[in-house]
Amino acid sequence: MESERPDPDALLSRVQTDAARAGRGRLKIFFGASAGVGKTYAMLGEARQQVLRGIDVVIGVVETHGRAETEAMADGIERLPPRETAYRGRVLREFDLDGALARRPAIILMDELAHSNLAGGRHPKRWQDVEELLDAGIDVYSTINVQHLESLNDIVSGITGIRVWETVPDRVFDEADEVVVVDFPPDELIERLRQGKVYLPEQARLAAQNFFRKGNLLALRELALRRTANRVDDEMQAYRRRNSTVPVWPTRESLLACVGADARAEKIVRRCARLAAQLDVPWHAVHVDTGSGDAGARQRQEMLRVLQLAQELGATTATLSAPAAAPALVRYAREHNLSRLVMGRSHRRWRRPWRPTIGEAVEAEAGDLDILRVALPRAEKPGGDAGEGVRRAALAGRWHGYTAAVAACGAVAVLAAPLQERIEQANIVMLFLLAVVAVALVFGRGPAVLAAFVGVGLFDLFFVPPRFSFAVSDIQYLITFAVMLVVALVVGQLTAGLRVQVAAATGRERRIRGLYEMSRELSATLLAEQVAEIGARFLAAEFGFRSAVLVADDKDRLQAMPGATADVDPGVAQWAFERGVAAGRGTDTLPASACLVLPLKATMRLRGVLAVDPGEPGLLDPEQRRALDTCASLMAISIERIHYIDIAGRTTVQMESERLRNSLLSAISHDLRTPLAALVGLADTLQMMQPPPAGAQREVIDSIRNSAIRMNTLVGNLLDMARLESGAVRLNRQWQPLEEVIGSALAACAPVLAARPVTVDLAPDLPLLHFDAVLIERVLVNVLENAAKYTPENTPIDIRGRAASENVVLRIDDRGPGLPSGREEAIFEKFERGRRESATPGVGLGLAICRAIMRAHGGGIRGETRQGGGASFILTLPRGRPPAEDGSDALPDDSP
Repeated sequence: MESERPDPDALLSRVQTDAARAGRGRLKIFFGASAGVGKTYAMLGEARQQVLRGIDVVIGVVETHGRAETEAMADGIERLPPRETAYRGRVLREFDLDGALARRPAIILMDELAHSNLAGGRHPKRWQDVEELLDAGIDVYSTINVQHLESLNDIVSGITGIRVWETVPDRVFDEADEVVVVDFPPDELIERLRQGKVYLPEQARLAAQNFFRKGNLLALRELALRRTANRVDDEMQAYRRRNSTVPVWPTRESLLACVGADARAEKIVRRCARLAAQLDVPWHAVHVDTGSGDAGARQRQEMLRVLQLAQELGATTATLSAPAAAPALVRYAREHNLSRLVMGRSHRRWRRPWRPTIGEAVEAEAGDLDILRVALPRAEKPGGDAGEGVRRAALAGRWHGYTAAVAACGAVAVLAAPLQERIEQANIVMLFLLAVVAVALVFGRGPAVLAAFVGVGLFDLFFVPPRFSFAVSDIQYLITFAVMLVVALVVGQLTAGLRVQVAAATGRERRIRGLYEMSRELSATLLAEQVAEIGARFLAAEFGFRSAVLVADDKDRLQAMPGATADVDPGVAQWAFERGVAAGRGTDTLPASACLVLPLKATMRLRGVLAVDPGEPGLLDPEQRRALDTCASLMAISIERIHYIDIAGRTTVQMESERLRNSLLSAISHDLRTPLAALVGLADTLQMMQPPPAGAQREVIDSIRNSAIRMNTLVGNLLDMARLESGAVRLNRQWQPLEEVIGSALAACAPVLAARPVTVDLAPDLPLLHFDAVLIERVLVNVLENAAKYTPENTPIDIRGRAASENVVLRIDDRGPGLPSGREEAIFEKFERGRRESATPGVGLGLAICRAIMRAHGGGIRGETRQGGGASFILTLPRGRPPAEDGSDALPDDSP
């Protein structure tokens, strides 16, 4: 049968996918609801089975957490030697990816898929290491908990109150070749926790008070099982598509609402929505366009309204083109594995008692589907003048085809009558069949059926003796009439069905070709204006719609692109852009608007809106809406690509400028240091002359010496900035108190702070911090000298230090003019000064060096204006975990 034939495109896609996966390793994930359920133990058990089969298995990473039974399971399996990495004064052991690729085992065990690698490695995450191993053709066994899935991370944090920062994209989980659920009842898991089989005693006590509460474990278990069930359902659907499975497998309840072309279909949709909500199952709503011509414009709009209602109620909607409704519904249900059809209870018409209802046709087509009948009211005739107009228009359109059918058969009879002595009667029959085919192609089924009967009657009347009579002289002609009628009916029906299919296929092909040509043109655009022009051309050619594109600038203000042909309400456009949802015509928001406004959603952010004005009243069908959504998506991606091309160009120019400037500054600085050192030495020599210089000579010598020292400091800042940006500075970080560095900085700044009282207020509970004392002292000196430069004499400078939960905050306040409004961040840029017109000496590098040093320590620095006047500089350093009394267990805060 036609419906059972596999789709050639699907077959080609499957071949390409299989070819791509042929040389790739297989990923097997052991999935659990929480720690302690036995994922690692189960993975090791499976690995031991593979070893017994003679398969080469290697342990890349296995975290036993001190569990004796897990350690015992790992015995006897080869372990890959770890890679030792120096990390901030410590030697840490990490997975050796290059060693694994060189060893190339058949299977490698990679525990804790969501683990974060040390900074500076090839990949920041372990799952990225796993992907490289898979690309190399190595099979991987790994483990993961449900809270580490990216899509469920926020749900889990809302349940447990604990945010897990290490996550894995759902794509990795979904693309795994096999997922094994390792499940454990909550009560037994809590008992294992009490027995110390999950964590060490102190950790177990804290876990029992926080994460390992029974309610949390029940919720996590449900999430894990539901996520696995969804994956299994996707696998089952993929298997059905791959093997062209026809029968529906009722593995889960699913509903299909059959939508007709009248207002009564709304009851079917609402009934199906209630059923889906009660059963908590997915559902679809489908309308089949048979091309019979029975549905007028008003009924089509009614059908679109019902489909839109179904979509709002949560259904997946579609419109199908097919010569008959029942086979199309059965095919759609089997493709999507929908086990239950919901349709109206049809009322037979006395005119066609022989014609089965759609429900009866579905039952005959597929007995494996359940059918739920919804009682419908009898169709009401449109009332009033408007209803009379609709009836007249429908009758006029219907009788036009039937009149043409009679006329076509009459024309064949008239043309063939003079030729009946020269051509055989069989050829005349062929002429009547040709007329039936022509009528079916142009007017559809109904007129084709009439043409078949009229053709047989005219053939009997004019070409079978006795002529001009319906009497038959030879009984064999009855067989001729019967065969002619049957052939005409079959050919007419097939031709009419082919007409519908050709029209639908042509429309789909034209739309796909238009989208392809549009995407090809968009790939070559370099300006947003070109994107708007290409989109407007596609919409006008494909649908005849007017359009306008509004693109967001850097401040999220919508700017209309030139060439707009539609008038869009700015309020509707702004609403759709701010909320990222469609608005205007055919939606729930501002439906009275003439335009449908679609947000241009790209990968990173919204890029603007697309406004479409269909012109004619009415709703868009689902196929048109999907095409518009695809068009908007393509335009958004192109606009984002243009944006990042612009950023990449500017960044490349900026990086090259920075490189050249740093090279120039480094060269100039080195060349300046030699004469500056000579000037300082000469000044010192002049001061030591005998007799010592006095008066004006002394002042000149001091001025030379101070200017040379100041210039040397500026040159040193230039060199330091160049080294910091190039990464040549290595931090000598030690655990030490902050008080000592503040004291040494104050001592270094004593000459410049002599006329300004300094108040130091440090909290007594400040912890030891992990930092480079020389560089942090440099930061404090720069900030204090900056305060001294811009504050009058005899004004105080306050230094306050407090410990927060994750860092230590140091605040330095002065009583100067404060920071310029709007330039609180700009003063930390290179060669930027707070007030450009200031006469205070400097080149604007001190604060830039401070920020670079603080960021290298994992902290930060910012400035703000105090409410009472003056500037405040807030410095933050991470707390980390100071060493214990025996010097062990020290760990910086930003270590994994």
